[in-house]
Amino acid sequence: MYLKKLDELSKLQNNCSSSISRQRTRLTEISQLVKKSSKGSSEEDARILDEIKEKIKIRPNAFFQMEAFLPKKNSLYLSLVLGNVNVTLFNKQSKFAYKDEYEKFKLCLTVLLLLFSFICYFFVSYRFSDVILNFLLVWYYCTLTIRESILITNGSRIKGWWVFHHYISAVLSSVMLTWPEGNLYHMFRNQFLAYSLYQSFVQCLQCYYQSGCLYRLRALGERHNMDLTVEGFQSWMWKGLTFLLPFLFFGHFWQLFNGLSLFRMAQLPECKEWQVSVCGLCFLILFAGNFFTTVAVVRQKLKTRNQKPKSL
Repeated sequence: MYLKKLDELSKLQNNCSSSISRQRTRLTEISQLVKKSSKGSSEEDARILDEIKEKIKIRPNAFFQMEAFLPKKNSLYLSLVLGNVNVTLFNKQSKFAYKDEYEKFKLCLTVLLLLFSFICYFFVSYRFSDVILNFLLVWYYCTLTIRESILITNGSRIKGWWVFHHYISAVLSSVMLTWPEGNLYHMFRNQFLAYSLYQSFVQCLQCYYQSGCLYRLRALGERHNMDLTVEGFQSWMWKGLTFLLPFLFFGHFWQLFNGLSLFRMAQLPECKEWQVSVCGLCFLILFAGNFFTTVAVVRQKLKTRNQKPKSL
């Protein structure tokens, strides 16, 4: 009986996926017809077309919510890491449980990294302890990228850069792990540890306050249940979390400072390590992505807020 029902469920899922694909194609065709019909239409026709446009805008969101509960092909990254394993969770309880476990994992590891960075900076100055810290960072960011890819498959809406910057951070931590001990390493060591300490502190602040803000917005029906905390600033944080912006911008400019410091070190005659230039490049990419993404969100929110009184 169970296997029979499972087979029926599989067929139903395939039918739903095919139906959504057909509806999406049909929606594109309707959108093109509406655009053509808008030219030279009467006032009554224009009103009807506006209603159709509003319905067309809502439809993709409905498709997205339905597809979150249907099997789908893994992303290239998940396919490389996990193969063709189906990572779609088929009920809300499983999705929420996995999301909550992700949030707990991120908070626990951030606190652990904060403590370890503190110990390495103030009390321990051995290469072995630095290796453990960098290995923890590599494992943390690699695990985050896998978990976030699974959450995206299950309906979480994580903005592109806030996922991609974890890949860059994983590369940066991996290169730091392979940097051999020497004069240049020790020149940058304390600067990197201080940055790691500050970064972990800011991430703890973000996890704590973003979780509370998301809980409130979900209760009000203003956010999706699968939305996650991020290591940056998004539009939904405008209400109640703008106090985090100075901390974030200070961290962004610290990334710029790290990148420029490493490129200056790379120009020294005694610099033979390739890790110096690669780490410098990673820091500059992180600064550019974090800074311009945050500025774009703030600019968009200010623009929207200024337009509201005019519309009223």
